[in-house]
Amino acid sequence: METEHRPDSVANHSADRKDRMSRYFGWGMLFFLVAYLINNTLVHSQQWPGVQAITSSIGDWRLWVQLAIYAAALILTWMWVNSRERSLRADAATITAINTYLIRSLFWAVFFIGLADMAISFLRVEDLLSQFVNEQLAKDLGRPQFRGPMVHLPLLVLGFFVGAVTRTLGFHWLALLIVLAELAIVITRFIFSYEQAFMGDLVRFWYAALFLFASAYTLLEEGHVRVDVFYAAMRRTRKGFVNSFGAVFFGMTLCWTIIIIGLGGKSAIIYGSLANYEVSQSGFGMYTKYWMAGFLGVFAITMLLQFVAQFLESVADTRQQPGGRKVNTEIAH
Repeated sequence: METEHRPDSVANHSADRKDRMSRYFGWGMLFFLVAYLINNTLVHSQQWPGVQAITSSIGDWRLWVQLAIYAAALILTWMWVNSRERSLRADAATITAINTYLIRSLFWAVFFIGLADMAISFLRVEDLLSQFVNEQLAKDLGRPQFRGPMVHLPLLVLGFFVGAVTRTLGFHWLALLIVLAELAIVITRFIFSYEQAFMGDLVRFWYAALFLFASAYTLLEEGHVRVDVFYAAMRRTRKGFVNSFGAVFFGMTLCWTIIIIGLGGKSAIIYGSLANYEVSQSGFGMYTKYWMAGFLGVFAITMLLQFVAQFLESVADTRQQPGGRKVNTEIAH
């Protein structure tokens, strides 16, 4: 007896295949990002040849390891998508949760680093550091190549531990801290006639983090400025098409441009500053300028993750799948 193919079953199979292709694209983008960052580090910090040198370094085993990293990204994408039968919205929620943890942890890190570096800079400018540590350590803390890995990096790790046990992103608290730091400058300048370079550095350091780290959360809540002529009157499915197209061809393209240009070489604007622990020319200011260059990389990576989540959500909207996320209108406006 022949089985009759029902139109609705054929349509469901086609929709499932399209959903899976969207999931392949989204997760592939993220696994490829991890592979790119690993390879980029190996090329610039360990002098590995890089996959672009495939014709000139074909006999170098390191080249094959780097190619294997990209191959592993493809394999992990296939395994991840096929091992879990999940909806597009569930995948989008997972990516958003990962991004939220990343941003939350980095907010804690810049909070700790800002306070610690400000304290060290204050003690140095007032010539008090030698009263708390020995002479050699006091000299070492005056070198960015020492302060970065020995003070900043442990605080970065601490930020990720604290981020794992907290549930607030900390935007409002960081904004309040910026206001308090600026207020302290005003009070000390006009009442006590006291002002040092590290005070302004702290405001810029925290403000840069607030502005660049909060961008992905603002995208999630649709709070970015949208030049709207036709969008508001569109149906949800049409909005899904517009958002999915924009996420891929405008959002992800911009993020990859920042990542590739900023990390493309030893003298690139992001990598060069991080590798050299770049600091400002104000002698006793904070040693956090290289972190502010790194914030551009954080902006690109977190925005890329959020654009992938938006892409999956938008494709689900075009399919008219249930469970659409409600936007926080207070944040969006």
